[in-house]
Amino acid sequence: MPFLEGPSVGVRYDRVGARMVRSLGTEGLDERGGRPLVLVPGLGAPGYLLRSLEHCARRGPVRLLDVPGFGDPSGPACRETLEALADTVARWLAAVPREPVVLAGHSTGAQVALHASVRVPERVRALVLLGPTFPPDLRRVRPLVSAFVRTAVRESPSVVPTVLPSYLKAGPRRLANCVRSAQADAPEDVLPAVTCPVTLVAGHDDALCPGEWVRLLACRTGRGRALVVPGAHAFPHRHPAVTAELLAEARDA
Repeated sequence: MPFLEGPSVGVRYDRVGARMVRSLGTEGLDERGGRPLVLVPGLGAPGYLLRSLEHCARRGPVRLLDVPGFGDPSGPACRETLEALADTVARWLAAVPREPVVLAGHSTGAQVALHASVRVPERVRALVLLGPTFPPDLRRVRPLVSAFVRTAVRESPSVVPTVLPSYLKAGPRRLANCVRSAQADAPEDVLPAVTCPVTLVAGHDDALCPGEWVRLLACRTGRGRALVVPGAHAFPHRHPAVTAELLAEARDA
């Protein structure tokens, strides 16, 4: 995975229980101005969020968690299921940042971030769910495949090399485990337990996370707002400046 251009951006490992969690971003979360921002990728593929990470790092401390860590030379930090990922992120939040963070997740990573925020509410100042999956009608294989195809034709081809290495290292079985675990989740039932402000964002051309889905989710929390931005599901890759601006708003609120 390439290093980024920007202020002190690189790779770091933090011990969480018996395992090490790999992350990319600024060296420290408390060394520069601004509230810390923590990003959680979808399907364990952090590469497509590197553009957004670089933009965010210009404005304050930020980390992109490489979980479960399919490509980590030291081995995955946890299993690829939603529960294991949420537990790992929650433990990382409890052990590493010195102050509450803005926690943002994309795609299945949004579901992970949501569950982690409920596990350690005192460690999350604001929650941003980017392209959260899956609406109830996509919790079955056939509708999900149809939505994936309709979304894929709207994506930028440049996103493929950013996710393919992680997908190849994961293999089809572990990717399928991650998807099935996320499909079994009902984020609409979890959101009422969130106590911090929540921003929910959908791409205009995203059939995996349509605008009406984030609006419904926003209604499930008393402190939520729903936004629609340009792009399809991988809008953080195609529109990193827009994504960083949304995250900056959550930081400054």
